[in-house]
Amino acid sequence: MGRGKIEIKRIENPSQRQGTFYKRRDGLFKKARELSVLCDVDLLLLLFSSSGKIYEYHAPSVQSVEEFVQKYEAAIHTTILRDHCMERNAERAKMEKSCELMEKQIRIMTVDERGSYTVSSLEALERNLKTAMERVRKEMEHKIDGEMNDLKTMVRERQEEGYGLCDKLSHVQTINDIAEASTSVNHDLDLKLGFN
Repeated sequence: MGRGKIEIKRIENPSQRQGTFYKRRDGLFKKARELSVLCDVDLLLLLFSSSGKIYEYHAPSVQSVEEFVQKYEAAIHTTILRDHCMERNAERAKMEKSCELMEKQIRIMTVDERGSYTVSSLEALERNLKTAMERVRKEMEHKIDGEMNDLKTMVRERQEEGYGLCDKLSHVQTINDIAEASTSVNHDLDLKLGFN
């Protein structure tokens, strides 16, 4: 009696899934070992379980996973592990240098009364403080100029609004004057014609 075909999908029952994992893992490692011996090849097989545990198989001719990875890197002329470590180390060194520079700048800006300073170091500190003050002053002037320009624009807009209102007021006054004159002329005409 032969085995029936099973549908390839995730096994829902956790205990069945775990049992199948161990059986299939052992079968996979057995096939890898056979391939390594029969064909005289070096191979590395890594499995990560759903719990995060790692299972590895490497050919007997390879002493460790690291040795195998080094062999792989040599074959493809690139580095995997070292590039990542070198990038992290370079980034860390860059951050450390940046922190040291900032700490040095902070130390330069402060004078400790207990410290012993030479005249030249105090002069350098004074120059640094003057430079910093000039930068602050320039930034402050820039901000003040911007605010002054905004205020001038606002005043100009209010003046234009005022001129517009004055024009409207004079126009209304002219219309009122014309209306008054017209009423006065009609009243005088009524008097002359005898309509009271």
